[in-house]
Amino acid sequence: MRNPVDMTEIQEMYPRLVVDGADRALAFYTAAFGGAVVERFTDPDGRVVHAMLAAGPARFAVKDADGHDPAPTPGGVPVIIALYVADADEVAARMVEGGATVVFPVADQPYGERGGRLADPFGHLWMIAQHTEGPAVE
Repeated sequence: MRNPVDMTEIQEMYPRLVVDGADRALAFYTAAFGGAVVERFTDPDGRVVHAMLAAGPARFAVKDADGHDPAPTPGGVPVIIALYVADADEVAARMVEGGATVVFPVADQPYGERGGRLADPFGHLWMIAQHTEGPAVE
């Protein structure tokens, strides 16, 4: 007999980016992605322990690095965040304007996307892409 309430059902999932300088990161992400900070909590010393950003339907959290959660080191990022947007060139330009560096420039890809990869000023890698008409997925 199946339990009527599936306790393993995923109800929400979002990335939490650990950075050195959460307030600078929040300013960068809101400017680059046209988003807004919808939650922000600090510890008694003023460090951000949780801030949630919303940009369109996407949500992700940012927090200051601490003794338990270190920020990524150059070359040590184990995750690439994939962000699909309406205009990859525009978003990439805003990211570069805010201090990001281009890893792979935005270009048409043979698998039906236009996209590239950028490293934000806080050590996180972003694949910025838009869907274009291309070959069917096999």
